[in-house]
Amino acid sequence: MSTDKKLKVTIDNISVEVPAGTTILQAARQIGGDVAPPTMCYYSSLENSGGKCRTCLVEVSKGSENDPRPMPKLMASCKTTVMDGMEVKNITSERVIEARQGVTEFLLLNHPLDCPVCDQAGECDLQDLSYAHGESGTRTEFSRRTFEPEDIGPNIQLHMNRCIMCFRCVMLADQLTDKREHGIFNRGEKAQITTGISKALDNEFIGNVIDVCPVGALTDKTFRFKQRVWFTKPMEAHRDCPTCSGKVRLWMRGEEVFRVTGRKDEWGEVKEFICNTCRFDKKKTSDWIIEGPTLVERHSVIAQGHYAGTVGTAEQPVYIDRVIGKEPRLLMDIHDVSEVNKPNIKLSELPGPAHSDDFNKKEEEM
Repeated sequence: MSTDKKLKVTIDNISVEVPAGTTILQAARQIGGDVAPPTMCYYSSLENSGGKCRTCLVEVSKGSENDPRPMPKLMASCKTTVMDGMEVKNITSERVIEARQGVTEFLLLNHPLDCPVCDQAGECDLQDLSYAHGESGTRTEFSRRTFEPEDIGPNIQLHMNRCIMCFRCVMLADQLTDKREHGIFNRGEKAQITTGISKALDNEFIGNVIDVCPVGALTDKTFRFKQRVWFTKPMEAHRDCPTCSGKVRLWMRGEEVFRVTGRKDEWGEVKEFICNTCRFDKKKTSDWIIEGPTLVERHSVIAQGHYAGTVGTAEQPVYIDRVIGKEPRLLMDIHDVSEVNKPNIKLSELPGPAHSDDFNKKEEEM
């Protein structure tokens, strides 16, 4: 039997051929759009990630051509490999939608409502998940779980109250760094990410735990409370770095660099991990060769009004039409609703940060 044989799998009425050993999640990402289940713990570049958060559950309505029986339980798409002829339901399954709402409610039981002060706001996977599948209220009457603040070094801020125990940061430290100072202590509701003896996380690549954290549990102290991400413009840049690839994303406002992160793909995963020197120490434009603005591909507040030709909304109807056969739900245009920014004024054409004088000047010229 040839090892190059492709397996056909149908997800939400869309068929795709993938190599043997491909998971349902990987196959769904090849299709893209809303067909791809959300993830909170899976990270393609980290071995053994996934299978913990249960947000990517799907319904396998047909096991394979040889065994067409459906799987009785919802399966974690990040851990379930495809079979030839398999049929899967994601957004077309009521069972999946109901289960995802339950998982979201569970993740929010202990999560604090501090989005207004959290540096992760605007690029938080849990925010996206709760917006799509969460409820407006809570059914629990118990107090939220809390932890004492812990100092883990000069560059990384740990907010254990926000942690959802996805284990990404622990796996990254195991697989990317020479030594690991932090891990998971205790069990059940007492489980927490900690160093045990308040030791600083000082490995040269440990700053990448900030990028892989899906919530605001690990944030950049050098960026702390300085700016909202939707007020900054992400720019692709690189430098000749002896430690890492030097390919980064600068988050700028005007000529000021507020923070440096790794470049992420459309699924929010870092393409190449960067060193601490690039992340924390190089905060001047003169340190970098700036390539140009980032093409923001996902629906995000970061994309609002910043760039011409932003990829996103135009692609989604293709998938939705093919999946459910009706018009997609349209995202609210925050500018039209709030009447803050005029839709005929393109912020990307302004030479610097937008303010009232620029808008009045533009309107007078028109």
